[in-house]
Amino acid sequence: MSETIALATTVGDRLLARGWFVGTAESCTGGMVAAAITDIAGSSGWFEQGVVTYANSSKTALLGVSESTLAEDGAVSEATVRAMISGVIESGTDIAVATSGVAGPGGGSEEKPVGTVWFAWGTFDQQIVEKCLFDGDRAAVREQATEHALRGILKLLDSTV
Repeated sequence: MSETIALATTVGDRLLARGWFVGTAESCTGGMVAAAITDIAGSSGWFEQGVVTYANSSKTALLGVSESTLAEDGAVSEATVRAMISGVIESGTDIAVATSGVAGPGGGSEEKPVGTVWFAWGTFDQQIVEKCLFDGDRAAVREQATEHALRGILKLLDSTV
């Protein structure tokens, strides 16, 4: 069993035990977190929704990320993933994850090199935000980000009652 499938299975078991539903808001992972979750049979019992907002206009229209946040902080930023996670939680899910980053091979900068990914995990009353720098090509960055997103859901579940 792959690490991703093992993580998604554990996430599902833990959510099902609580009666919670998870949602995703993804940019650089392009739906890979939602795909990992829905690869698990029975995930309809704990997966609410997944939104892929690759374009900034989609982040604004679907998740309520303000144009000023995107202009001032950029799509790959703490402020953006915080807004993304709020948009998913406000739509009615119990717990959610958001990802936005630079998977490469292009698009990086000195400030935000290829491999930079911002994450947010949240519930109605709690958010955790983290920036990571992953190594490897585009596929490796996206795979590492997907697994990190799933681990973060588990970490947030551990911290909530």
